[in-house]
Amino acid sequence: MTSKDAILMDGDCGLCTHLAVILSPRLKQKKSVRFLAIESEEGQVLVSTFSEKLQRADTVYLIRDGKSYMRSGAAIRCLLYLKWYYSMWFPFLWLIPLPLRDLVYRFVARYRHRVFKRPATCVFPA
Repeated sequence: MTSKDAILMDGDCGLCTHLAVILSPRLKQKKSVRFLAIESEEGQVLVSTFSEKLQRADTVYLIRDGKSYMRSGAAIRCLLYLKWYYSMWFPFLWLIPLPLRDLVYRFVARYRHRVFKRPATCVFPA
């Protein structure tokens, strides 16, 4: 396992898979972040290092510079890995209050399987 930053997503989620495939070619540096399925062996090892509250969250996680983030905090920080014309949106989205951001995040998370078909296999980019 390397010390590179990681985004942990649901490997059975069509939305997560689509986002990983969309984000991958738009990264500033191709090797700056890894996409991992939470269900994978390496993903489970990383999740086991979180506090119990974070482990039970059932959400997307970002490990950035050794610190873990979840839900909308993780999603918005993912912009920082992208090219400048995407990452410039980070400060504006960060101004949205956390409860409102997480409310939208939870709404999307609840209905994601109805909109996005589950992939047959986990296809996160290497």
